[in-house]
Amino acid sequence: MATPTYDEIQAQIKKLQEQAESIRAAEIEGVLADVKAKIQKYGLTADQVGFASTGKKAAKKSSASKEANVMYRESDTETWSGTARGRKPKWVVEAQAAGVDIEKYRVK
Repeated sequence: MATPTYDEIQAQIKKLQEQAESIRAAEIEGVLADVKAKIQKYGLTADQVGFASTGKKAAKKSSASKEANVMYRESDTETWSGTARGRKPKWVVEAQAAGVDIEKYRVK
């Protein structure tokens, strides 16, 4: 039996890697289907599964961090941080246009 050449070995490696990736993809599909079914069956949340959001984006989206930045509040849903970044909320613009002192809404 002849010893395979370097190129032949590399071709075999490439073929095996392609097979491995194909098998891996199929296995992943099965695992995901199983996990999704169990999440749905038991009504699990991202926190329960261990996928709680962390990092800057999560901090921006959390109501606790938003609440810490509130300087003005018209209602439970209408708040404003009072910073110069971005546009003022519609309720602030309307209040100022109507001559209302925005300090009336300052959170103490």
